Amino acid sequence: MTTVSADKILSIIPELFETDFSGNVKLFQKLEKFLMFDEGFIYYVNPDSLQLKFMYKTHIEFEKEALYPFNLELKKTIFSKDGSIMNENSNLIKVLGLDKFAQKSFLVSKILIRSTVFGLVVLSSKKTSCYKIEDLNALNAASAILSYVLKDMELANVFKIQLQALKDGIVEKNKAYKTIKEQNEKILEADKVKNEFLANVSHELRTPLNSILGFSDILSTQLYGNLNSKQEEYINDIKVSATHLLGMINEILDMSKIEANAMKIVKSTFWISRAVDEVSNILLPLAQKKNIELKKNMPFDFEVFAAYHKIQQILYNLISNAIKYSPEDNNVEISVSADDEKFTIVVHDNGIGIDKKYHGKIFAKFVQLDSAYTKKESSTGLGLTITKELVELHGGKISVISEINNGSSFIVEIPF
Repeated sequence: MTTVSADKILSIIPELFETDFSGNVKLFQKLEKFLMFDEGFIYYVNPDSLQLKFMYKTHIEFEKEALYPFNLELKKTIFSKDGSIMNENSNLIKVLGLDKFAQKSFLVSKILIRSTVFGLVVLSSKKTSCYKIEDLNALNAASAILSYVLKDMELANVFKIQLQALKDGIVEKNKAYKTIKEQNEKILEADKVKNEFLANVSHELRTPLNSILGFSDILSTQLYGNLNSKQEEYINDIKVSATHLLGMINEILDMSKIEANAMKIVKSTFWISRAVDEVSNILLPLAQKKNIELKKNMPFDFEVFAAYHKIQQILYNLISNAIKYSPEDNNVEISVSADDEKFTIVVHDNGIGIDKKYHGKIFAKFVQLDSAYTKKESSTGLGLTITKELVELHGGKISVISEINNGSSFIVEIPF
């Protein structure tokens, strides 16, 4: 075989750097320009095996990515020598199965990156004693260049895999986002239907309840005949129960309006005492039933600019709650005051009180504190939620001061 000249190797170096590995045969075609061989292989080193990465020419029987285990002696051969000229009887050649295809001479060169071996280039010929040391040196020189080209190729493959994984992740994320968006739209639509249903039902229920309240009022006046004491008691029970049920229906209706952003306030100027007196008179039968006195503490009367019926509703919710959760033979105090910036309503009772850990929860929808006493009282769990919304619609705030068995004080502050 003709000795490989240094000039020939130098002339081929730029072409090696430009090698396109997409077809993988181009690498070996470049090597054929200065080395004679019949077959070509590139293997990568794994912890306990060599992995076939590239093949050239006839050996299609070899499976790409096939693993070839090696022993301790073979490891020494791979990691200790710069390269070797081998024949068909060499241990490495037998392990790789290259001795079965009438190949007689082999050039083996390491693929190195900073003294770290990560692969082998193997070239073979059918001729016996085909290669000389000059051929090995030439292949070693080419391998030094190919090492970096192969490393870049492997990194490119890793980046492609990562990029594909990222793309797949984005696709999955977009699919998940689309599914969530569709589900949210369905939930919103179902919520809208629910609110419309509650509003319609509430309207339908209020009509007969108003009739019950109206006729019970007429009967209690005894305009159409005298009532005995039992009849008067029953008529009063009907009024109290119907009023309570009407309040619950109104709460459901109001909550559906709030959730639909349909709750509107129309402000007007009125004396605060008027709102307090009217609500107190409405709730007087409920208080008398438990022998609870409603005490009003208002040092002076004043005018406010607010939604009259919403202020009434705030008072109604707070005072009815105070009556509901107070023991019999007690009192509920309604205090009203004002300064230059705001007016304040405080409703205080001497009832069961509220544990401090629940102070942040009682204004949430459908929350009912679990105690033996509260279980006796029917409620939607919406009263305080609606009250908070109505206060905030006026630009105000509501807070509570309470301890277990020490009563509660609900404080409403609304700016002028």
